[in-house]
Amino acid sequence: MKKGTVYAISVNAERGKLKKEVPEANLIENFGIEQDGHAGDWGRQVTCLDYNSLKKSNQEHHLKMGPGDFAENILIDGLNLANVVPGNRLKFASGVVLEVTQIGKEDHPSVVTKSFGVSLLPHEGLFCKVISGGKLKKGDWVELL
Repeated sequence: MKKGTVYAISVNAERGKLKKEVPEANLIENFGIEQDGHAGDWGRQVTCLDYNSLKKSNQEHHLKMGPGDFAENILIDGLNLANVVPGNRLKFASGVVLEVTQIGKEDHPSVVTKSFGVSLLPHEGLFCKVISGGKLKKGDWVELL
């Protein structure tokens, strides 16, 4: 089974704000990332994005977007996330397991769109709930179950 890498982890305690990169995060079962505004009892506790999508967007739109700038929590490098469907699970080195609940979301004039004129989450964001919690660190491996 091919494994990818956690390229970056980003959080913000407030919703509707760009996220800031952190070296590690605590993921809480059925809740989300500790200290992140999207944690709670719902299906969009954690957002994952393919690092290649960020790089491609930077090239196409002449931007310099980095971790958290698309309001994602986890940037994943080295895994093809294009064929992921709701119900698929991502397992991380520490034993953290996320289940994909939806791909994309309604597009509204978000802080990302207003700031940069482009947004990836409405089309490519993997919205997940935490099935098994634990610590997640930048550089950890991740695999699609």
